[in-house]
Amino acid sequence: MRRGAECEWLTHVTLAIMFPPVMSETIQETPLAALHIELGAKMIPFAGWNMPVQYTSIMDEHTAVREDVGIFDISHMGQFFLSGAGAEEWLNGMLANDVNKLAIGEAQYTFMLNEQGGVIDDLIIYRFGEDQIFLVVNASMIDVDFAWLNKHLKDGLTLTNESDAWAGMAVQGPNAVATYAKLFPGRTLPSRNGIDKWEEDGQSFIVCRTGYTGEDGFEFFCGAAEGSAWFQKFVDAGAKPCGLGARDSLRLEVCYPLNGSDLSPERTPLQAGLGFFCALDTDFIGADVLRKQKENGLGERLVAIKYTGKGAPPRAHYGVFSKEGEQLGELSSGVLSPSLREGIAMAYLPVEFAKVGTLIDIDVRGRKFEAKVVKKPFYKKD
Repeated sequence: MRRGAECEWLTHVTLAIMFPPVMSETIQETPLAALHIELGAKMIPFAGWNMPVQYTSIMDEHTAVREDVGIFDISHMGQFFLSGAGAEEWLNGMLANDVNKLAIGEAQYTFMLNEQGGVIDDLIIYRFGEDQIFLVVNASMIDVDFAWLNKHLKDGLTLTNESDAWAGMAVQGPNAVATYAKLFPGRTLPSRNGIDKWEEDGQSFIVCRTGYTGEDGFEFFCGAAEGSAWFQKFVDAGAKPCGLGARDSLRLEVCYPLNGSDLSPERTPLQAGLGFFCALDTDFIGADVLRKQKENGLGERLVAIKYTGKGAPPRAHYGVFSKEGEQLGELSSGVLSPSLREGIAMAYLPVEFAKVGTLIDIDVRGRKFEAKVVKKPFYKKD
């Protein structure tokens, strides 16, 4: 396939899979919206926000992150701050991972679960200091997460939603560290999953050595009013502006889950293959369900699927069938991989069909394309 045609194909697939029509009439804009338009972004509704899906092409932006450095607007995500005596202990009962393992200055991937063990949200928490926690949550779940945490909040703790006060950007790729050094020559990035917070010239900054692409990089938070200026500074320092299209293909290549697609309130982190992030020796909401599930065994698992040959781009909700014609489930995510030039996807399948090497068929508008279950992730750095 020609490169240009492939880019158009990727754009079409990404729009269809990841950005369905928004039912709400209220569409919010991040502090960087005007700059995105100035930089030539194609804007679309996503999770209630007007966001850039691409600037040049998904292929170019994806490649920039894999080979050089790109920058994404993540200002739509939520920022909560928790403080007060016993904050860590209380949060340990609210989230699946063990907060007590976090040293000051470290971050942790975790889950907020319902009483049935299903995923309300996946999020990252950062420990600023003793009884001081910074939480970054998914954009579509800001109100839900804040209400859930407030419902269970212990007396003496303070939880604030400061999402409107911050702009956020993710700088990702092999040259992310060098890009940071150009803008902050006197500072050193924290180590992987570390965090740094400081004030300078009346501005507040938070830098987290985390990301959602499988590449090295960091997430940078600053005041909302200064967001566009800092985004432009990173672009001027060499970071290529990237949209949601590339962000989705990058995360799927390394099998990072998307909440609402690969994660849901009806399925547990164990079914998603993410039990490593659940401290089953602690008592968090949903823990009893997960312990019983582990004891009794899983009925289905989230697996990685790759076409065995050429085929139409895999999309979320396409049916997955056994070779005998039995429907086993449906794709939770899917895309044509820019790095591998192959159709890749994830789906929840019965455990007897979840073994690596199992052949299956993907139904694409009445046509069957053969695929097989493969080991995660699809993409690894050389």
